[in-house]
Amino acid sequence: MKKGLEKFYDLVEAFEGLPTVGKKSALRLAYHIIMNDNFSGIKLAHCIENAIGSIKRCRHCGCMTEHEICEICLDDTRDKHRLCIVQSAKDIFIIEESKQFQGLYFVLNELDEFLIQKLIDFVKNNQTEEILFAITPSLSNDAFIIFIEDKLQNFNISFSKIAQGVPTGVSLENVDMLSLAKAIQSKVGV
Repeated sequence: MKKGLEKFYDLVEAFEGLPTVGKKSALRLAYHIIMNDNFSGIKLAHCIENAIGSIKRCRHCGCMTEHEICEICLDDTRDKHRLCIVQSAKDIFIIEESKQFQGLYFVLNELDEFLIQKLIDFVKNNQTEEILFAITPSLSNDAFIIFIEDKLQNFNISFSKIAQGVPTGVSLENVDMLSLAKAIQSKVGV
């Protein structure tokens, strides 16, 4: 069946390479673009090409931007003394959507010497007083947090991390053991 349709199956394979897109979804997307909506396919290709050519990392924090410095770093209304450390620029979009954090961000996705020094410089330049770690809970990430706290111990900074535990509306039988353990450890009064 693939013979004579190599370009179609190349497109299916390209969609399949995207996160959360399985074989069936990739096949549906490719079919829709080729057979039902060529314009959407052309528009998608154009948008991807423009985004890849235009978007880069912010020179200060590592967020996505079309300029040298992102809009968050340039925003004078942000609390420059509060810093949220995330592991991915996409995490910033999620936190921003919640409208619960008004400080600055720093993307630290690996313990690279260059990035650690960049973080130290960022903390110095902004006279950071508080750091919130908004990273996925795990034992290795707990070690990551301890490492960063150690590197910044000479600054007068308070450290915190986002709360962990049982999500609202989820039955205990559907909660993983690490989340349940963290929820019990971080219990609150009622």
